[in-house]
Amino acid sequence: MAQLTDDCFAFDGPLIETAEALARLKRSVGPIAPVETAATAAALGRVLAEDVAAPAPVPPYDNSAVDGYAVYADDLSAETETVLPVGGRVAAGHPLGRPQRRGEAVQIFTGAPMPAGADGGPGPDTVMMLEDCRLDGDRVALAPGLKRGSNRRDAGEDVAEGAVVLRAGKRLTPPDVGMLAACGRAEVRVFRPLTVALFSTGDEVAEPGGDLPAGALYDSNRFTIGAALQALGAEVLDLGVLHDRREGIEAAMREAAQRADAVLSTGGMSMGEEDHVRAGLERLGRLAFWRIAIKPGRPVGMGLLPDGRDGWTPVVGLPGNPVAALTTFIALARPLLQILQGETAAEPRRFPVRLDFAYKKKPGRREYVRVRLAEDPGGAGASDGALPVACKHGRGGAGMLSSLVGADGFVELAEDRTHVEAGEAAAFLSFSEVLR
Repeated sequence: MAQLTDDCFAFDGPLIETAEALARLKRSVGPIAPVETAATAAALGRVLAEDVAAPAPVPPYDNSAVDGYAVYADDLSAETETVLPVGGRVAAGHPLGRPQRRGEAVQIFTGAPMPAGADGGPGPDTVMMLEDCRLDGDRVALAPGLKRGSNRRDAGEDVAEGAVVLRAGKRLTPPDVGMLAACGRAEVRVFRPLTVALFSTGDEVAEPGGDLPAGALYDSNRFTIGAALQALGAEVLDLGVLHDRREGIEAAMREAAQRADAVLSTGGMSMGEEDHVRAGLERLGRLAFWRIAIKPGRPVGMGLLPDGRDGWTPVVGLPGNPVAALTTFIALARPLLQILQGETAAEPRRFPVRLDFAYKKKPGRREYVRVRLAEDPGGAGASDGALPVACKHGRGGAGMLSSLVGADGFVELAEDRTHVEAGEAAAFLSFSEVLR
């Protein structure tokens, strides 16, 4: 495993914008996960560690796109019906076994290889659909007007030989897995999934499933963030709930840094007497920054802890409020983990939407407003170019977990924006983009 140096997060200072924090991250860190070989059938969700090129054309031979009859276009009349003898039959996986002669038709089925031409010349170039043919004994009548090259697929029509079909850094989707198989790949080189240590902090935080003491609440953060990590393909090292005791939290942080590729925590990142994560990070390693201009989200910080092998383990301290924890995971922790995993951490796509609400905010910070998309945007059809309508969802506040349930994503308001009015356009960040 590659090791991080102690200056890879060297960017502390005053309040910084989210985009600047991300830019510094991308300049400072790279993949740390080792590379291994995985079976193509088990590669879904893994991150490619190699470019994949097609060793042969896809498809590897000219073939029929329909059931019908393979013919030479020059044998067909453009004005009247053409009658030709049927000289053979070609099914998928069963070539004709001889060249096809001029002046004959060959019955052919979808996916079957087009016959070769006589004397090394070009073979039949056209397929007449079965529905447009009339069979009479051993002869077939072909309708006029068929264009040369109809209903056939050329070798390499999908992918040319040598073409790069997948790039290193791509997280593999079901179509990607299919493309690997189409290129004959039974195995592929991928990055090993990251192991991410995760814990929550707080004397008031209780484990679900047990009795809830007075003044306590069940831990939702560890389950929300743990699920988001699993969706990202990470293996979660669950350290449970840590009480507000400096010694216990610091001992867990040391253990996590030695056992995991990265560490995530929720709570304990402020400057209070009971905020031991931030203090422990400063005492045991180094705190790179914790002042990000984001709402909901403060306080959130990043830093490094010694990994026990002369290297460093990255740490992200998320806020304790549930909405703030997930928001900062999406905005900051997820891109970092993508880079560490070897994934090309492209910015998630934003889509324009039309707001059905007004909203005011302070300048200088990026805000994420929970929204759902209207099922019927004012009755406007998709063909008239109307934007989807975003409706403010749930009650505000960084602790309102219910406002995330049923939401489709965030409306993202940039630092320089101070207010929006109903009817204005804004950028929409879909949960389907960032929680998969």
